Amino acid sequence: MFGVIVSGRLVQTEYERVSETQFLFRIPDADNINHVVVFLTGEPFPLGMAGMVYFSWPDPNAPQTWKLLGHISNAKPSVIYKISQLKKDGTTKEHPFAIQQVSHVAQIGVSVEPESNVVVQEPMASVVPSQVDAFTEFSSKMLENFYNYVSSFALLQSQMTANPTETYVPVSVICTWFQNFQRRMANNPYFWRS
Repeated sequence: MFGVIVSGRLVQTEYERVSETQFLFRIPDADNINHVVVFLTGEPFPLGMAGMVYFSWPDPNAPQTWKLLGHISNAKPSVIYKISQLKKDGTTKEHPFAIQQVSHVAQIGVSVEPESNVVVQEPMASVVPSQVDAFTEFSSKMLENFYNYVSSFALLQSQMTANPTETYVPVSVICTWFQNFQRRMANNPYFWRS
């Protein structure tokens, strides 16, 4: 019924059914999460129903609290959320998903509710569906892929075999270029036009 994609990880379609209308995904290694995608896997919601999407950061010193991200519905079967800022935001909401135990694993909860409830509840101000245009997203992903590809060939100087026909570029140079390019893209996605 539902699926979750955490940026840089495999699709996750296994969830725990908490009740007839509540579903829970467990997300390990939560400190490295920046974006999540929540989507329907093909089976639509019953007529007049939608899914409220909640997120819970792990806090080893406190019980779970939940933050409303937004919703999915038959009209909007998938959504991307940027959640990296949520950890800094102290605003939380008590919710029935909250199992009163300390956890080191983030969780995404989907609560199937009438669409009329979806309109009434507003997601947190710090949670915004990704507004990145396709060009910016493609450019960033392409450069990240290039960096990862080039880095996979990295060798220490002691491991290299001298070859007079090859030109070598230190990975640190590519890393610096990649970081500069990301910064420039964040400031102005169209900087390359000038």
